[in-house]
Amino acid sequence: MEYYERIRAIREDRDMKQSEVAALLGTDQSYYSKYERGVHPMTAVQIKKLALFFNVSADYLLGITDTAAPIF
Repeated sequence: MEYYERIRAIREDRDMKQSEVAALLGTDQSYYSKYERGVHPMTAVQIKKLALFFNVSADYLLGITDTAAPIF
């Protein structure tokens, strides 16, 4: 699974709107939707923010592992 598919899935699993996640990242909904479609790449800082917010590992968001639990 590509990272953009995973960030969409985790957002939907949490019943959140794109605009809510976009606000967390400091962008607008239309630009965030491009992240979820794989049109624009996300920065490491944005991946880290999402990982901390959703309490999952960055490796999970990036599709490196299927284990969602953060590694602390």
